[in-house]
Parts: sequence; C-alpha cells; structure tokens
Amino acid sequence: MPDDTSARAGGEGDGSQEAGTHPDRARADGPHAAPAGAEAPAPRAAPARAEGAGGDAPQAGPHATPAGAEGRADGSPEADTHPDRAYAGDPHAAPAAGRPEADRLHKAPAPAPGSGDANRRQQPAATAPDPGYPNSDVPAPSDRPLAPSADGKGPAPQRPEPRGGLLMGRPFGVPVYVAPSWFLVAALITWVFGGQLERVLPELGAARYLVSLFFAVAFYASVLVHELAHTVAALRFKLPVRRIQLQFFGGVSEIEKEAETPGREFVLAFVGPLLSLVLAGVFYAAAQTVEPGTVPGVLLAGLMISNLIVAAFNLLPGLPLDGGRMLRAVVWKITGKPMKGTIAAAWVGRALAVSVLIGLPLLTQSGALGTDAADNVGMDTVLDALLAAILAAIIWTGAGNSLRMARLREHLPELRARALTRRAVPVETDTPLSEALRRANAAGARALVVVDADGQPLSLVREAAIVGVPEHRRPWVAVSGLAQDLTDGMRVSAELSGEELLDALRATPATEYLVVEETGEIYGVLSAADVERAFVKAMARPS
Repeated sequence: MPDDTSARAGGEGDGSQEAGTHPDRARADGPHAAPAGAEAPAPRAAPARAEGAGGDAPQAGPHATPAGAEGRADGSPEADTHPDRAYAGDPHAAPAAGRPEADRLHKAPAPAPGSGDANRRQQPAATAPDPGYPNSDVPAPSDRPLAPSADGKGPAPQRPEPRGGLLMGRPFGVPVYVAPSWFLVAALITWVFGGQLERVLPELGAARYLVSLFFAVAFYASVLVHELAHTVAALRFKLPVRRIQLQFFGGVSEIEKEAETPGREFVLAFVGPLLSLVLAGVFYAAAQTVEPGTVPGVLLAGLMISNLIVAAFNLLPGLPLDGGRMLRAVVWKITGKPMKGTIAAAWVGRALAVSVLIGLPLLTQSGALGTDAADNVGMDTVLDALLAAILAAIIWTGAGNSLRMARLREHLPELRARALTRRAVPVETDTPLSEALRRANAAGARALVVVDADGQPLSLVREAAIVGVPEHRRPWVAVSGLAQDLTDGMRVSAELSGEELLDALRATPATEYLVVEETGEIYGVLSAADVERAFVKAMARPS
C-alpha cells in the first residue's frame, strides 16, 4: 500500500541571500545588534502581522506549520510618525542611533529557561495541531513537558504523537491505529462475504456473518503484515516511521523521510507486495490440508485470493501505489534525478486512475473477472462503477499529492532560520509596552525579548498580543503580561534549515522562537508566520 511521507511548513521571508544582507541585519557588535550611529535606510513596506495560531493543511502533507498568520501592512502616515504604531504598522522603520539595550541582548549568553517575574501574568502562545497529521492532539504549553533543546546540542525534540483512531499496539515501537472508516469497510466485507457463504455453505444460517466478520479481521491482519514489511525495511534504513494506520481501502505506513538511494527506495516499496505474495502462498498451502467445502477451506481460499489481489494491485506502476514507487526508483536510477522519477510515476498513476475508472466496470460487465456477463444495468453494475470511481479518485489524488510532496522537499532547503530571523531588542519585565515599542522602532527591530536585570532572556513578547492592546492603554501595560515564557523547545539554532527547522518548530508549537548561535549567543527571534510565508513563496517558484 502507499507509504505516506509528511512534511509541512509555516511562516514568512524568502530564503534568499538577500535576506541575509538586509539592512535590518547589519551586524555591529552582535549578529542582530542595532547599528550604532547608522544612517536611516529608506522605509520599507510593512511586513504581515501575525494574528495567532495557524491551521491545518493537506500530508502533505505530508510532511506544515505550528502557527500560522494573517498578514496586514499599515501604510498610513500615522504609522510612520507614532512610536507605538510604527512597530505594528512598520516594523522596518528607519533605525536611529544604536542603543545599549540592543547591544546587550546579543552579548548575553542563552541561560537555562527562567521563570520570569513572580508577578507575571501567564499568557501561553496559541498552539495548533500538526497540520501534516490532522488528527494529532497537541497539548497546551502549560500542560506539555518541556521539549529538549532545539539548539543542535541536545537530543532531537519529541513531537506530539499523531492520532488516527483506535490504538492497537506498537510493533517495533511504531503505533498502529485503526481508523473509524475501518469499521465501515469491515461491516461491508461481512455483508458481502456473508452473501457468498450463503451460496457455498447454506447450512451455516445466521452464523455465516460471524465467519464473515472473522474473514474481515483476518484480511486486515494480512494488510497489517504488508505495512509492517514497509515499516521494518524503513527502520532498517534508519528512516523514522510515524505510525501505521488501517483505514477504508487498506493501510498506510507514514514514513517521514525519503530513501537516500534509488536502490533503497525500490526495496522499501517492493517488500510490501512481496509479503502479500508470501501470505498468499502460506494460505494456499494451508488450504491443501483441509476439505475445500468446509468453513476453514473457504476462509483460507478467500484469504489466499485477497492477498493475491492486494499484491497485484499494489504492483501496478503508478503512484501512490508500491509499484509506482518502484517505477520512481528505476527512473531515479537511470536519470540520477529523483524529481524526474516522481513526475514519471505520478503521471503513470493518473493514467492508471483513468484506466480503473473506465476499465473495471467494463471488465465486470463482460465477465472477464470470473462473474457472469450482464446485459442489463442492475445494482451490481452500479456498485462496480461506484467502486471503480472511488479507487480512481484515491489513485489520482495520491499521485497529485506525491508530486506536491516532491516539490515541497525540493524547496525545503530554502528555508533557513538565520535568513528568516527578526532583529530583537531586550526589555525588562516592567517596561511599558509603549516604551518597548519606541525602543524597537528606534533600533529598527521587529521583536521584543523580555530579560531580567542581568540581561538574560526570560520570555518573548507575542506579536499577536501587541496587536490586541489598544494604543491608549499601551503606556500602562507591562510587556511581561504579553510574553510567553521561554522553554527549551522555543530555543532553536540559527544553523537549522529545511526539514530540521520544521521538525524543531513542530515539536513545540508557538508563534515566536528565540534563535541562538552554537555558542549560546542570541541571534534574534523567529516568527512562525515568517516561515510560513517564506515556504509559500518558495513553493510558488517553478521547480
């Protein structure tokens, strides 16, 4: 069955070199320190303003962003003249002479997470579920344990475990879920197979439905073995597997990364159909030891045929089927370019979807699949056409998703934390918001970091919270009341890029992150909204 690989992005900025040399990032004493005595550059268009947690997008999705944003730019003259409004409306206002506070921020080493002012009012940043896995439950920051450091020195962060129905177990450490749709298909198999048993074994009576239910469970156990073959191969190649899910039309192994070589890709795809063929042989051998007209004989024959169908269907050479991944590996090997393999296998998959849509009802109608030929249109014909339409839709959309995921991975390296980081200024916990915004605009900064008396960072002021404070109240609102306490998971390395950056952001959903150098020095603040916009911009460019 198809292997689903997820990935996902979120935030603003383009990953270009120009971003790294922007006037806002001119380095004086620290990487993002405000330039002392710098002349004011020409004002730029105001960036989009984060509005809080983001939403979800298709696995694409895969493999998406912990927090999204809606952009707004305030281009009014008032935004350029009023100190408080300039931060919200024009964060890139021309910097004035550098301030000692800005320099001190970038000289301070990153400390262990602090609790902050004892009187601080806790306002956790909005969180969002992992969009690549829509069913995941992400706990609120106050409820989840602190994630390990994402600065590149600690262990890899543990992302929230995805959910996908009823948890059945953890073979090889990989959770196996049964989706709610499985119960629907189990009931359908029980009903259809029960009708077959009524003709073959009429003496069973109503007990035939118990036998049919056992067949449905045994068949999906065979599908699980098929998916476990993919999982074991992936783990053997050191590819992380997020989960296995049994659903309406079979199973999905969610392998988080692509194989590094075409040979491994071929093996990873082939082991699933191979195990289904092995199971078909085992059931055939077992059927030879029992009477053909008995319940065990009928069950074993049905399981043999069903596994042969699973193997044959998955060997069809089109994405998202296993045969499509094998074709992709072959083209990849010949051309040396995985993207060309994906394009070829995806278009073959789309052609296959059209063939299924048209050919399956015709084959059934003609009796080529072992059924009696029908001259009139009845309920069976309608059901065959409906089944063909569903299968074709699954194959077509799967092929399209494979193309989108390939483009996503191609553009992921363009997302670099260092290029997307905003300059920040430090403010102490009791600083009024209006004064903090004045300092930010004077330094040409777009973020605020709350520090203690020694200049050690305690929390990040949330941009969405700033927007929610009316202008006339800002002189009486302390920045500590608008800040999110720093946890280890909210500290990310300035060297992160691509999928590693997205993994770090997904592990601790938040709207802003403190970016640090390998030495522990603070580099600036990364907004999840900036990452999302950078990703959208990169995806808009042709491959």
